[in-house]
Amino acid sequence: MATWVVVDQKDGKVKKASLEIISEAKKAGEVAAVVFGPESVAADVAKYGADKVYVIEADVYPVDQLAAMIEAEKPATVLFAHTMLGREMASRLAQKLGLGLATDAIGMDLAAGEFKRSVYGGKVIATVKVTTSPVMGTIRPGVFEANENPAAGTVEKPAAVDTPANVYQTVKGFEAAVSARPDLTEAGVIVSAGRGAKGPDGVALVESLADMMGAAVGGSRAAVDAGWMSHDLQVGQTGKTVNPNLYIACGISGAIQHLAGMSASKYVATINTDEEAPIFAITDFGVVGDMFKVIPALKDALKK
Repeated sequence: MATWVVVDQKDGKVKKASLEIISEAKKAGEVAAVVFGPESVAADVAKYGADKVYVIEADVYPVDQLAAMIEAEKPATVLFAHTMLGREMASRLAQKLGLGLATDAIGMDLAAGEFKRSVYGGKVIATVKVTTSPVMGTIRPGVFEANENPAAGTVEKPAAVDTPANVYQTVKGFEAAVSARPDLTEAGVIVSAGRGAKGPDGVALVESLADMMGAAVGGSRAAVDAGWMSHDLQVGQTGKTVNPNLYIACGISGAIQHLAGMSASKYVATINTDEEAPIFAITDFGVVGDMFKVIPALKDALKK
């Protein structure tokens, strides 16, 4: 029996988190992707290992439709990205079908129906076993790599299921946040600010470096709690998990909660005045120095 991955997409663009899950699930066997959206998405998910793609051309994500498909096809596992959409749809589906659900997983053993979850601020890794069928889980973005592994990607279009109107809420529309910078969880390069930024001016300096590099901007919990940055930019245990090719930490000491959110980065560069800062333990290239002096010098070098 196959593993199903319910794809998170917007306007035909697949979220990287969904591709990460498809790539990882493919290692365990057959993978089918479920797409609520345009058929053009089928080719994108097939590149990452989806053997079959169920396409339901709809502007919404009807849980009744997905529930009917699961009851008819009986997949072994159904996975979602732990995004806003994935969290909502997975929980509603679990309630409707009376199934167990492991959420915000950072690892999985599909054969055993088990998921790894980080608890107590990253101090403990719990193993959660789902005993109902199909096994259901949401996977934290950034914990796996999205690697191309082209498959046939056979497209099927299931018959539409009547979906009664939700008497409790009606979605009137979506208002997307507008930013010229890359999305934090999708970016190949991230420049982050920490307590060492000392305030909004320091954050602005970090942002200027990010903009010069075409990078996303992130921050530590300390910078967010101080009000220098919005919570949607927080990287870490209580923020977002990222795995860029390059993560530049500016004035971030590297508390365990922050490391839990970015330690999967391919390369880590650090600027910090404290040579004993924990983040240097996972740093590939480090500078012991004041970010207010190092970043301007780095920008000058990049201009050249």
